Amino acid sequence: MGAEHSHTPASTPRRRLIIAFAITSTVFVTEVVGAAITGSLALLVDAAHMLTDVIGLSLAVTAAHLMNRPPSARHTWGLRRAEVLGALAQAALLLGVGIFALVEGIRRLFEPPEIASGSLLFFGIVGLLANVASLLVLMSGRKANLNMRAAFLEVVNDALGSVGVITSAILIATLNWYRADAIAGILIALLIIPRTFILLRASGSVLLESTPPGLDLDAVRKHLEELPHVVSVHDLHASQVSTDLPTLTAHVVIKDQLSQEDSAALLRSLQECVAEHFPVSVEHSTFQIEPQSHPEEHTTHA
Repeated sequence: MGAEHSHTPASTPRRRLIIAFAITSTVFVTEVVGAAITGSLALLVDAAHMLTDVIGLSLAVTAAHLMNRPPSARHTWGLRRAEVLGALAQAALLLGVGIFALVEGIRRLFEPPEIASGSLLFFGIVGLLANVASLLVLMSGRKANLNMRAAFLEVVNDALGSVGVITSAILIATLNWYRADAIAGILIALLIIPRTFILLRASGSVLLESTPPGLDLDAVRKHLEELPHVVSVHDLHASQVSTDLPTLTAHVVIKDQLSQEDSAALLRSLQECVAEHFPVSVEHSTFQIEPQSHPEEHTTHA
């Protein structure tokens, strides 16, 4: 006997992603022109970062569209996992940009080129204003899922990159310190790389069907076994279809065969337990109830 809770996750705010994509695309073109005019590494890295954001945000928009499609006979969960694949692709792009910026920045420390500081300052300010606008657009939806988190993170990194460009432009203009541009490029890289590993780890955790963060399966098992009629729990598994859709399945061994009313009451108790008792609310749970006399040997998994 089994039962499950239906769960329809909230849709991804696709419109916000489209607005951020339009802003970022405009800034990317502007910064490419600026990098060509000034010869700045910081601006070139920021433009390359912008390019990954243009690609990344296009992936995010596509993933948002796929995530909002309803389940079908072929895709019974819908395409919720597109969120994770989109975030993984964005993280890989960001990592490539970060490594390039680090290597090129170190090279330019020894051979600093002359930079047009006035033009560099102008393009840095334009980039910062556009990034702030994108941040305001994405701010309220950044915790919706991993896809939105990746998009927001990219724009945050862009904003920090623009601050680095502005700072280096000021140092070059006031002190003629051309190495400031290379240092700014390196600092942008150091801001990008650690965040990409965090995003890669989160994406990989979902794809590897790890237990949702914050859900202790030993505590879940113990609590379930304290319910009336329950002898033991085995084949307990928990994973995530997407970051906002955790799932749980388990075989529940009971003392004796229960009446239909008692079985229904036990199923409700099991579902309410995993949905309400723990920090991670698992609203989609499936339980198989087995009498203790069941001939199959029970092996506990977690």
